[in-house]
Amino acid sequence: MKLKRMNWWSVLLIVSLVGILFTGCSTNNNASTSTPPATENNTNKENDTQTEAPPAADQPVDGGTITLSTFSDIVSLNPVFINDTSSGDVAQFLFAKLYDLNREGNVTAEPWSLAAEAPKVSEDGKTYTVKLKDSAKWSDGQPVTADDIIFTIDTIRNPEAGAPGISLMDKVDKIEKVDDKTVSITLKQIYAPFQYSLVVELIPAHVLKDIPVTELQKNAYGTDPAKTVTNGPWKWTAWKQGESHTMDADPNYWGEVKPHIAQVIYKIYADQNTEVQALLKGDTDHISAIPVTQVEAVKGNDKIAIIEKPGAQYEYLNFNFDPKNFPDNYGLFEGQKTRQAIAHALNRQGMVDNILKGVGALMNAPFLPDTWADPKDAAVNYDYNAETAKKLLAEDGWVAGKDGILEKDGHRFSFELQYNAGNSRREQVAAVIQQNLKDVGIEATPKAIDFAAWIDQNVTPGKYQALLLAWSLNTPDPDSESIFSSKYFPPAGQNSGWYKNEKLDQLWIDGYSTVDQNERKEIYKEVAKEISTDLPYVFLYQYGQAIGTGPRVHWAEEDRPEPSLGYGQYFHAIKWWVTD
Repeated sequence: MKLKRMNWWSVLLIVSLVGILFTGCSTNNNASTSTPPATENNTNKENDTQTEAPPAADQPVDGGTITLSTFSDIVSLNPVFINDTSSGDVAQFLFAKLYDLNREGNVTAEPWSLAAEAPKVSEDGKTYTVKLKDSAKWSDGQPVTADDIIFTIDTIRNPEAGAPGISLMDKVDKIEKVDDKTVSITLKQIYAPFQYSLVVELIPAHVLKDIPVTELQKNAYGTDPAKTVTNGPWKWTAWKQGESHTMDADPNYWGEVKPHIAQVIYKIYADQNTEVQALLKGDTDHISAIPVTQVEAVKGNDKIAIIEKPGAQYEYLNFNFDPKNFPDNYGLFEGQKTRQAIAHALNRQGMVDNILKGVGALMNAPFLPDTWADPKDAAVNYDYNAETAKKLLAEDGWVAGKDGILEKDGHRFSFELQYNAGNSRREQVAAVIQQNLKDVGIEATPKAIDFAAWIDQNVTPGKYQALLLAWSLNTPDPDSESIFSSKYFPPAGQNSGWYKNEKLDQLWIDGYSTVDQNERKEIYKEVAKEISTDLPYVFLYQYGQAIGTGPRVHWAEEDRPEPSLGYGQYFHAIKWWVTD
């Protein structure tokens, strides 16, 4: 899924997902980022394919049930703490956002957005005035007010809350209530991506204001449907853990555009292959991520519409720099040459060609190809070269042991590579990594873990040795401070690998402290050069997720899914309809 992360320049996707990097969004389990890189128009047009949508009725019809699918359950539906794909998926139907993104990735006040109009920005670019629609209500009948905006932002920016989106809101200096429907938000400094921070779901102050901030994450709000007050088109009415979620259209929904579909079922399958079989049989109506190995089989069914193009997500191999995660507190990835050797050892192009079937693009930095922040040659490219890898490892002090595995200071170069169970793509990539590293004397042991448990117990607290995951980028801005800055170590940030680079810490600040895009572009070239040299990650590739939709689901052309957006698989779902 998407660890949660950014139509635009990306996700991730990864990454959230909320102006946050979300871990695990949609069916493929990624991370989602809050301050994610975005792409302005997406890339690899030659790989973009789209079959016609299912034949639509002349006019939308009301009623019926749509079944969506995934292979991982949620962690929590409290928007402040969403950092995974499945939770983010379900939240799309339950919560209205303050602002939404249009198909081009621009911030806008849609009929279903909570905001009544575009934010008004002061001349100095530091104060944003936001006005709510008078009609906006929570599912318990209470109005959505300025207090909800203030409470949500204050919670997110409070380090004690542990919100993954803290980097989106910690530049806020003060929030003032102008009236019951209007707030004035003043920043400490220029923060170029702040408009995307306002693409956020709110939490109800009248329900949660008396809960200590340190107890909010464990509160029943977000895990108990009966106690989770929402404000979107559908209400959360049932959760069968490990099986499904049920969402019923709210008869008292406040929006001027009402949902056509009466009920949404979010069904959980064992793995992606089982999901595909369910789509082919008609047991599910919509899959957000068909495995590349199954795309051709699905295309063989002319009743299923497929939208396929590279999206707002990228995959990576993440090193952990906290020695407590290794035997004898001996960190294996401390040497820069060691990390560079691993980058050379991996056949990334082979992964794109053979696993992604060519629908992907290599990356050397956390900026999607062909977006305004794409650094191109400014980033270091690591070709697949085992001999170069061996040379760098030797220079960093690694020597072969009796069994052929490298050793240094009495420690074998052996580590566990974690990824989420059920993800067929990641399973194949992990096997390639294992073999590639074995070829240069490194022992990597892949370990698949249930996604929800993995995010909660390993990824978020930074308890792993290395992991294979993806960021799904939720906004069109390339700022990724929340993932790579030492300001955002666990649990109040998304730098789960405990990476620290003081030069990069400052470059991220420089990058968002000006609104001039040309100036920012030059700064991000410096970011790309530094991060691709130092390698907190081995950046693998941008990839596409084929969206498959069965014949019962219909939409107008302007409401079709948009893969270039985080959660774009449900773009304008409020206007979709189903028929039998």
